[in-house]
Order: sequence, then structure tokens, then C-alpha cells
Amino acid sequence: MPGLYVRKGDLVQIISGKDRGMTGKVIEVMPESDRIIVEGVNRIKKHTRVGQNNRGAKTGGIITTEAPIHVSNVMVVDPEDNRPTRVGFRKEKVEKRRADGSTYEAERSVRYSKRTGKDI
Repeated sequence: MPGLYVRKGDLVQIISGKDRGMTGKVIEVMPESDRIIVEGVNRIKKHTRVGQNNRGAKTGGIITTEAPIHVSNVMVVDPEDNRPTRVGFRKEKVEKRRADGSTYEAERSVRYSKRTGKDI
């Protein structure tokens, strides 16, 4: 299974569903189910049973929380112009240093905006 193009902390815009057009920050990424949780988007009311913790405080009632949304329903927002963009990956050569002081050349994967070509 290929990796996701969305990471925790990214600013994303919802492109389909009841919250279409809203933007929010990614709180959690669940790659095993291809879903993400976005701050302030896809809010649901969860009914929890009233219980007591060890100090005697009551918990429970109706809690409003964010539900997961499928990753295909969001697009990453380009930091350059604050518009949604597709994400590409490219390999970049970097020079790394070993503990003994010698250096070697390696590659790392970099995400970039397909619209502007800038790194994300």
C-alpha cells in the first residue's frame, strides 16, 4: 500500500461531503484505513454513558467530537497562495555525516506542490 500524501499538522481543504469548502488542520492520520481527522470538520455528537471515576467526579453525557474523513475527500492547501493543490514527491540528494566524521550521499523524499512547484 503506498503512503499517504497528507501528514499530521498539514492544512487541508475538504473537497466533497457535507463540510465541503472548509479548511482545517490534520489532527491524526490513520494510514491503515486511509482516513484522517481534521480539526473542526465532520463533527458528530457522541452519547457516552454516565460513570464515576475514582475521585467521585461524574463523566458522560453528549460530547461533540471530530469523526474520521476519507483522505480522498481532502486536498492539501498550498502555503504560497492558500489554495488546494495536488502533492507530488521527488527525490533529493543530500549529504549525510556518519558518527566517525565521514560523509556519504543519500536520497530523501520531498513533498512539493504540483501547482507552484515549491516544497511543502
